[in-house]
Amino acid sequence: ENGIIWPSSIAPFVVEVIPANMKAEDQVALAEEIYKAFGDANIDVALDDRDERIGFKFKDGDLIGYPFKVVAGKKAAEGIVELKIRRTNETLEVSKDEVVSKVKELMKQY
Repeated sequence: ENGIIWPSSIAPFVVEVIPANMKAEDQVALAEEIYKAFGDANIDVALDDRDERIGFKFKDGDLIGYPFKVVAGKKAAEGIVELKIRRTNETLEVSKDEVVSKVKELMKQY
């Protein structure tokens, strides 16, 4: 109903990183930092830095089929992001320093 959910092993991009508000500098900066961290870890990642509403970005990401979404939102100043596992619809709060290792761990399951 919300689009395909690719298994991590064949997904064109494993993670979608989304700054919730493009006008919030801390959210954009954190999203870009996390995007780079995933790239440095050789995990296929997409950054949705379009100036669109967050709901629009979520819906597009669902239709594309990213297995995981990382959202830099209200807690960006604290270095906390939301990690959404699409297969289970579970959302976790994770520190920016742990998000890459958490996704690597989850990739083994999904």
